[in-house]
Amino acid sequence: MEKLIPLISSGTEGPLGVKHLPRLWLKTLLSATGRLPDGYKDIRPGFDYIVLEGLGIDPDTTRDFIVRHRPTYLSFEQWIREQPGADLSPENLAKINDTIANRIKPAEARLEILKEVGLPEDTPIENSIMLNNLDDWKAVHDRITG
Repeated sequence: MEKLIPLISSGTEGPLGVKHLPRLWLKTLLSATGRLPDGYKDIRPGFDYIVLEGLGIDPDTTRDFIVRHRPTYLSFEQWIREQPGADLSPENLAKINDTIANRIKPAEARLEILKEVGLPEDTPIENSIMLNNLDDWKAVHDRITG
C-alpha cells in the first residue's frame, strides 16, 4: 500500500478554526489505513497533544474514534463539537492557535531538519510550522523525483 506524506500544514485550520486539527486528522487516518510513512507519527506529544488537551479532549479517545470510524474531516470536527467538556470558546481557540503558530522547534530537532533539507545551521528559521513544512516538502520532492 502506498504511503502518503501528510501535506496539510499545521498552520491550516478547518471550519472549526483550530490550527493543526486537519493535519492531526489526516496523519491519524493515514496511520489507521497503513499509509502513514515511516518517521511520521499519529497522535503523539507535540502539536497533537497541544491541540487535543487544549480543547479538553483525550488523545487516546480521539485516536480510537478516527481508527474505528475513519471519518471525513467535517465528521471529525462534528465529533469534536459533541465531546463533553470540550472548550470551543473563541478565547480558548485563539490561545491554542497562538501556541501552535508561535511554537519554536527544539534546537536538536531544528538542526536535524535544517540539515535534511539542505539549509545551513545558522538559517534563522525556528518556527515549528515552517520547519515541519520544509521537511514535508523535501519528503514529497524526494518521493516524486526519486
